[in-house]
Amino acid sequence: MGILDADIYGPSQPMMMGIEGRPESADGKTMEPLENYGVQVISIGFLIEPDNPMIWRGPMATQALEQLLRQTNWSNLDYLIVDMPPGTGDIQLTLSQRVPLTGAVIVTTPQDIALLDARKGIKMFEKVGVPILGIVENMAVHVCEKCGHVEHIFGEEGGKRMAAEYQMDYLGALPLNLSIRVQADAGRPTVVSDPDGEIAGLYKGVARRWR
Repeated sequence: MGILDADIYGPSQPMMMGIEGRPESADGKTMEPLENYGVQVISIGFLIEPDNPMIWRGPMATQALEQLLRQTNWSNLDYLIVDMPPGTGDIQLTLSQRVPLTGAVIVTTPQDIALLDARKGIKMFEKVGVPILGIVENMAVHVCEKCGHVEHIFGEEGGKRMAAEYQMDYLGALPLNLSIRVQADAGRPTVVSDPDGEIAGLYKGVARRWR
């Protein structure tokens, strides 16, 4: 499997996947993706300094995306997952118009403001003919680790209702949990840090539903 981090302005995959360094090039034309946990990764974050802001207009951002996609020497991929920035801007349009996509997964929090952006994303992919594989709710619920109190900080089941409204698959809900943040910051994602844990099971369940 491969991950292309297309968030040109705030790349996060290198940190979350525990990868450092710069891609090598054997032929001077293509880049070798970096790899960890059996996953190949390419990101603009590998090519710039961590605190260097990317002050790019749309054409420069889309050119960078195409270079990452077409000039990376991917090896025996079964899936290539593109992690896109929020919104319906140049990155999303370039990808959907120039690359044959199997489909898109809409990720949203349950709150109404986030759902507005998610609806725009659904409409954009519909207009460019990209199938929606399903909807995932992120930060859907918080369970206090000390007392077990359940709290829906960002609203309850907004993504599930939207999936029903658009007659789309609801792939699952992921919790707001401190361990997810700690593990991601440490470069050891939840399914690596605690592969048999409850939260890892939720991630695996989401993945199995859209395969």
